[in-house]
Amino acid sequence: MGNTVSCCVSPSGSPKLPRQVECLEDYQISTELSDDTGPYLQHISDREVPDDLALESNPSDHARASTIFLSKSQTDVRDRRKSNHLNHVSPGLVSKKYSSCSTIFIDDSTVSQPNLKSTIKCVTLAIYYNIKNRDSDRSLDIFDEKMHPLSREQVPDDYSRTDPEHKLIYRFVRTLFSAAQLTAECAIVTLVYLERLLTYAELDICPSNWKRIVLGAILLASKVWDDQAVWNVDYCQILKDITVEDMNEMERHFLELLQFNINVPASVYAKYYFDLRSLADGNNLSFPLEPLSNERAQKLEVGSIPTKFTQVILLFLLGQFNYKRSHIICSLF
Repeated sequence: MGNTVSCCVSPSGSPKLPRQVECLEDYQISTELSDDTGPYLQHISDREVPDDLALESNPSDHARASTIFLSKSQTDVRDRRKSNHLNHVSPGLVSKKYSSCSTIFIDDSTVSQPNLKSTIKCVTLAIYYNIKNRDSDRSLDIFDEKMHPLSREQVPDDYSRTDPEHKLIYRFVRTLFSAAQLTAECAIVTLVYLERLLTYAELDICPSNWKRIVLGAILLASKVWDDQAVWNVDYCQILKDITVEDMNEMERHFLELLQFNINVPASVYAKYYFDLRSLADGNNLSFPLEPLSNERAQKLEVGSIPTKFTQVILLFLLGQFNYKRSHIICSLF
């Protein structure tokens, strides 16, 4: 079996050997000469859904797709501005601070370190618009608050017909984040998981399921994003009347509905952050502004200066990296 002679059982089989070798050589030559079909292994997340379909249906996976909450909020924002213009309604006292020649006001919220309170307000406002401007009331029993109550208080009969106000959603999320000591970045990832669930499972977040869906998204985001994840039993200490078994079952269903896709690309995270900023501007939610001091200006200046390594990476990504430039830049180290 290890040599050519032993493989040729009959004389009629020997002429086929050169033809097999020739086909193998042709295949090797064609792969070597082709630039597009090189030894490249596509990532599984890029193979599961066609790109055109993914851009239309999965805003939580692709940076170019519009977020659901921002599109659902545009109608209300336009109607409010149109009504104020027609009725000549004054916006009231201007509380926003503006920079001048002597004083510059900037907020402390960045993509890498968002302001916690303002981010939670924006995230809960996004949830509010997802509930208010939903297309229908598609849901599952595992998220129904009547079937799986979060407290011993009796759920009202009209629980599925009354939309929650923004303040109610904010208090619910703020309580969980304060008790579990979660970060602002976790709030943004929570919103990504929530909209991914609505897209993947073809559900609607509505008055009957919003608390359990938000709780499941927070639970998953805290485990994936934060270094010190909160255990399911810790949430049972925050929500006194919920059981660990219920939390485990809800988490399992949440993961299955997400198809176990808990990856959040940096581009998607940044898109959600800036869309939340746009949502805040459209709803008069301002991030806290502080005067720019000398100490803070020096920190911003230091943080904005790219290192030699990042300069090399930027040149490479921009297609300007060549042999001569690499030698010039490497001489700077």
